[in-house]
Amino acid sequence: MVILNWNGRAWLQKFLPAVLAHADGATIVVADNASTDDSATVVAQAFPQVRLIQNSSNLGFCEGYNQALDKLHQEETFHYYVLLNSDVEVTADWLPPLRQLLEQQPNVAAVQPKIRQYSTDAATRELFEYAGAGGGYLDRLGYPFCRGRLFDTLETDRGQYNDPRPVAWATGACLLVRATAWHALHGLDAAYFAHMEEIDLCWRLWNAGHEVWYHGGSTVFHVGGGTLAKSNPHKTYLNFRNGLALVYKNSTASELPGVLTQRLLLDWVAALRLLTQGQVADCQAVLRAHWYFLRHARQWKQRRQQFPPRLHITERPGVYQGSLVWAYFAKGKRVFPALNRKLFYKV
Repeated sequence: MVILNWNGRAWLQKFLPAVLAHADGATIVVADNASTDDSATVVAQAFPQVRLIQNSSNLGFCEGYNQALDKLHQEETFHYYVLLNSDVEVTADWLPPLRQLLEQQPNVAAVQPKIRQYSTDAATRELFEYAGAGGGYLDRLGYPFCRGRLFDTLETDRGQYNDPRPVAWATGACLLVRATAWHALHGLDAAYFAHMEEIDLCWRLWNAGHEVWYHGGSTVFHVGGGTLAKSNPHKTYLNFRNGLALVYKNSTASELPGVLTQRLLLDWVAALRLLTQGQVADCQAVLRAHWYFLRHARQWKQRRQQFPPRLHITERPGVYQGSLVWAYFAKGKRVFPALNRKLFYKV
């Protein structure tokens, strides 16, 4: 179990004791991305049972995990890896259901638990969390969403998504992944740096013949992006840049021209909307994202050729064959059950 850390001393002090208490025999590793606070010292002194890997620089989410897991792979054989954010509160017996699923179903390469919001307020803790919620889905244009979360609208957990099921993608905030599949696909794509990298990994897992699942019998609580300001230009930049890379790398040749063209147009609509809302820096971030994507077209093409797309986007579980943007903004469909169930490949 690897926790990637960068200047997260407070989160480690708060959540690492529960991780240790409910590790179910797993080896706990903190991979420190050259933190400038005293995170590494705190781990070494307060949690001596935790293995500490110190990276020489901030490698980002993707390469930070890649290098840490490569190092572990060279030294010891592991059947599974857990990628766990430092701001996740685990619960008792959260890990066994996930591990049992992979043990019982060899075609499944990755699984996530139910993700709810971390809060000291009881009502808020009942809400699904943005990053993962009740399992990750995509629409036909590659826009990600979740059961329990459409755009910024969060549902209350009433047990409606307690079932295990295949999904389009599983969150990197808390992900159990089969070690052989991880290394066969070379882990996360470092070009993403952060944001949507786990969706890319899951898309590649499906293309490689594996399955990705959600298990509602396990629950964790995530602080996540809810603490960020509404306007965060750097996050906007990464989301729009990586969103284009996601569909370019993983859409089949027949669907790519239509999907990419529509995504580019909708991105321009989003940029205009941000501008009219006074979020000039975020609008500029969208434009910078497009410019970066176009300037590095050769890089994305090479990555696409490395793992050629095999499945049409609508040929996988967890894909909505309609347009989420249209359903949400034009038709007012604000929660997952309101979406037309006939438009899902499998439900």
